[in-house]
Formats: sequence, structure tokens, C-alpha cells
Amino acid sequence: MKKNTIITLFAAFSLVLLSGCNDEFLERYPLDREVSSNFYQTEEDAMRALVAVYDVLGYQSSPGVSWAPFLTVSDILSDDSFAGGADANDGMEENQLNTFNIPTTNPLVHSIWIKNYIGIYRANLLLEKIGEIDATDEFKTRVIAECKFLRAYFYFEQVRFFENIPLLTETIKGPSEYEQEQNTPEEVYNQIALDLVEAMAGLPAVISPMEAGRISKWASQALLARVYLFYSGVYQRDLMAGDQTIDQAAVLAYLEELITSSGHDLLNDYAMNFQLAGEFGIESVFEISHGDTPPWWDWDYPRGGEGNLAAQMQGPRVTGSDDYDRGWSFATVNQKLVDDLAGDPRLAHTVLFEEDLDGSLDKGFQHTGYFSKKYSSDAEHWGGDGQFELNRTSNFRVIRFSDVLLMAAELGSPNAQVYLDRVRARVSLPSIPATAENIYRERRLELSLEGLRYFDVIRKGMDFAQQELTVTGLYGPNYEGDEQLFDVTFNPITRGFLPIPQAEVDLSGGVFRQNQGY
Repeated sequence: MKKNTIITLFAAFSLVLLSGCNDEFLERYPLDREVSSNFYQTEEDAMRALVAVYDVLGYQSSPGVSWAPFLTVSDILSDDSFAGGADANDGMEENQLNTFNIPTTNPLVHSIWIKNYIGIYRANLLLEKIGEIDATDEFKTRVIAECKFLRAYFYFEQVRFFENIPLLTETIKGPSEYEQEQNTPEEVYNQIALDLVEAMAGLPAVISPMEAGRISKWASQALLARVYLFYSGVYQRDLMAGDQTIDQAAVLAYLEELITSSGHDLLNDYAMNFQLAGEFGIESVFEISHGDTPPWWDWDYPRGGEGNLAAQMQGPRVTGSDDYDRGWSFATVNQKLVDDLAGDPRLAHTVLFEEDLDGSLDKGFQHTGYFSKKYSSDAEHWGGDGQFELNRTSNFRVIRFSDVLLMAAELGSPNAQVYLDRVRARVSLPSIPATAENIYRERRLELSLEGLRYFDVIRKGMDFAQQELTVTGLYGPNYEGDEQLFDVTFNPITRGFLPIPQAEVDLSGGVFRQNQGY
């Protein structure tokens, strides 16, 4: 049974918001209960609140909306994967993303929106309350830094998906603030950059094994590089962190420091990145914990558990197998990715082939014969207790050191050739020239099915996105169903962004404007 270190630091808690009342007796604090008015007092209180912010990293569904793991959604949007699922009805909402025919009422889209603003709210709340807590300055500094990193992370995911979003750096104080206008992408990205730069100063360089899952200084530097690459690619601008310009040279300096001073390195075995033995290992710069503690049973509230729902969704629908058990075959892998990885040693650790499965395989919608091997329903990651679908124990490696090396190479490091060679040598591939094209292609091969491909394509521009994301007439040897089931045409009018959920447009009282193309 795998324990999720950051989640098991303290028991889960809830905050009860009190409504106003004129009766003096009813306004007295309920001293026998923990509520927002009397909760934030001790370091233990602050740690429990911090765990609640971290907990949103693992949210992959929203009650009454839909399961929408970041990994599964982003891979389906990319040319790495189709929608999949049991049948066309089961995979309908995923296929709307896959084919870029996305209604504003798509529940997966709404689930993403809700999740990120929950995380932003919790981070903002703790930042507002931390000054009231009886704690050391050192403790407060680290908590503030973690909250700023987490807020930046949630905002980055939100603005990459939706572009035109409200920027909230404080909690909403009352009805007069309910209607929030959308900020410009520039305002949101500059706040992300500011949060990450400020977080670096308060985050530790070393995370002890007892605190595995907490954020380091190096994670903040690496995430800033990822933000810069996307923002500068899409908007052709540098970032501003307050008065500090975050340009290519500044980002590269952060990455070079990470590479030389962090202690992170490549694992000798590429496959170990996706195994239990590689969790919080030397290659993992930022990782989201998943596990089976506590064992979870509640189908009506899956996000109350800690299992990796993406692994469940993407596993093959196989029974009677010693190696895999009853996944749901979403995000079936595209023949295009298999072709691109042909002859590459990483193919065997990236794609699971149907012929390698024991047991009885149920072929679902958009069956290609290929599944993700990096995040799947494999036996190593079966939970020890609870409803098995809700307790997959595979951690999500958000940023790996190989990504750091390739980002530094792409940003023009004088060591670009060395960095590219290190990534390739790990899987016994020969050196190739460190051209921009070769470095970019290496990202596809090294990081495929890790949720990065779609955004790497979008940041290269709409002509490139239309070229890569439009896939027609490609019909692999194992495909099941009519050829048109696998045809995808990218819609460049949307510029790669999802629609603002219609429910949120309605709640805004007409303040929100819908994104282009919807």
C-alpha cells in the first residue's frame, strides 16, 4: 500500500462559512467547532490548510460535472491520442475535444474551470490568513512561497486552456464582487511570473524524504521556464514579474542553475520514470502524488480519494489479466505517434500494444490497438484496498529533468548539444545536431503521452497546429471502425483555446465574453 506523504501529513478538514446575522447571540463564535473565523491560529492549522491547497493538484473531477484529468484531456486534444471509451456514446464528450467540435456546455471543460478556481481560492485564502497565525517567520515564509507556486500552477493551467479568465489574487469578500471581468492574458501571465519568482526566494532547495510531494525552489524555476516558452511562443512577448523582465536570458539562467546545482539528474533507466521505484526520484522536479491512502469507495465523490483517475481512464479494457485490470480505454494512442517513435527505444515504454496483453480485451470506441503505457491500469499501480478503479497509485510526473535539459537547449544554451546528447544517450541513441528542429522533435519523443504535446504544438503557431493536429486518412493496421471515426480537423479560429463554460458565462451576468470560434 502506497502512502501519499503530503496528503497524510494531517487529516482532511472543511471550512464552514458563516452567514451574517444581526442577533448578537447567534454571532458568537462556535468554540467547539473549527470554522473560518477561529481556525487559523496555529502552525498545525496552517499546515492543514496548506494540505488542502495541495490536495487540489490531485483533483481530476468535479461533483456533478465530469471526470477530466489534465493528462487525459490534454493528450486527447493533441495528436498523440484519440478519445476512446467503451463506445461512441461513452466517449462522446471526449471526442468533442478530440475533433475540436466543442460545445460551450461540454462538462469536461467545465470541470477543468471549477478545479482550478478551487485551488486558486484556497491559495488566496491561506495567503490572507497566514499573517494571523502564531508561527515562526521561517514557517510563514515557506507556506507563503508554496501558496504562490500553487496559485501560479492553477492559473497557468487555466489560462493555457481558456486564455480569457478573471485574475483573482484575493478571495471574494461579498456579493458586490461576484461579477468579475476577464483579465488580459498578459495580466494573468505576469502575475504567474511574479508568483513564481517570489516563490523561489522562500522555497527550499532540498526536500526531505519525509516531505516528499512538497515544492522546491527548482520546481518554481522549471515551471517558470515552461510558462515562458508557451507565453513567448503564443504572444511573442517577454514576461514581467513586477519590475523584473523575464526574458529568454533570465529564464535560461534559472534553468542553468537548476541543471548545475539542484542535484537533479536523469535516471539511468527511462522506464523507471513511470514506476513506483522512480517516484520522487532524482529525475522528478515536480510530481503530483496519487495513492490509495485512505482507500476510497465513493463513486459519487471520486475526488475525495487520492487515486490517479487518468490511469484508470487510459488503461485497456482487459479482464483475466495478470498485468492489467479493467481500464476504460480512453485516449487510445494514435498511429501517428507510433510511427514517429518507430525504432526509438522509448516506444516500448510509452505505448502498450494490444498483442502484449494477456487476458480478454474488450475493444472500445476508436480502438487503435495502442494504449498509454506511462499511465495505465498496470498491476504495479493497483491499490491495496478500496474500489480498484478509484485507487490507482501512479504519481503524475509534471516536470522531469529531461524536460529541463530540452527547455534549456531550446532557449539557446551554449550547452545545447550536451543537453540533447544526454537525453538521447540515456536510451542509447546517437548524437544528432542540436538544431531547433531536432530539439523540438526530441520533446515529442521523450515526453509523449505526458500531457505536453498539445501545448508544444499550439505555441508554434496556428499554421503548424493545423498541420500537426489535423489528421485525416490515417488508418492503422489495428483500427476498429470506419475510417472517418479517426479523422480530425483542427479549428484554427479558436487558436487552440477551449470555450468559456456556458454556465460561467451565464453566472457572470453577461460580463464574460466567449472565446473566438464558439
